[in-house]
Amino acid sequence: MSSPAILAAPEERRRLAVAPVLVLIVVAGAVAWLWSSGMAGGVPPYSGDLPHLARPHPELVAPARGPATPAAGPRGPRPSPPAPPSVSEMVMQVFNIGSTVPTLAILALSMTVLGIGTVPAVFGLWAATLLPIVRNTYAGLRAVPPHLVEAATGMGMTPRQVLWRVELPNALFVIFGGIRTALAICVGSAPLVFLIGAGGLGELIFTGIALDELPMMMAGAIPTALIAVLVDFVFGQIQYHLVPRGINPLR
Repeated sequence: MSSPAILAAPEERRRLAVAPVLVLIVVAGAVAWLWSSGMAGGVPPYSGDLPHLARPHPELVAPARGPATPAAGPRGPRPSPPAPPSVSEMVMQVFNIGSTVPTLAILALSMTVLGIGTVPAVFGLWAATLLPIVRNTYAGLRAVPPHLVEAATGMGMTPRQVLWRVELPNALFVIFGGIRTALAICVGSAPLVFLIGAGGLGELIFTGIALDELPMMMAGAIPTALIAVLVDFVFGQIQYHLVPRGINPLR
């Protein structure tokens, strides 16, 4: 009998093939709208500022995401034996604080403690992106078939060996999904750090809003969206090639 992952593979491959087409259609529609509205001619004057303003964007996202992954990842593995669902959900609610509180409020609280600039910006983005990694890690580990854990235990593996050699490899695809979600949140929230003095593309976005200058706002919003799409695409390729065949529903 075929496994659900094997049955779902053709469907996932079709989705993977359709996704780039949908992105191209959306981008083409946005470009056509800008051109027809006459705003396209107002964006190029701000292109000279893009290299300077876009550079802090990955510089903020990378430190925020780098510590978040090892900090959140170990909280996701289930104890052996697994904790009751009620206890697990209580732990999840602790990490849910960063997602429940608006990112702007987290940045404001960070600014009151750490001042203005890069440090509170990195801390705020870090706090806002913990939950997807923790929850996906926990969900992925709980979805590992029990008979694999029982077989590994019967072979004499210690709980640590079962975790690293059996459970984590089988949960890797779901864990990567959490990392990609956290990256999308982090990249999308990064323009907000301009409000606490960390610079970035938010300078064009919020200045354009304040001056009611739509081309200036679009000059910051479009590169931010492109960075988000590019980061998700790159990590999607890493996920596709790093997760081995057999536990990767896309291969």
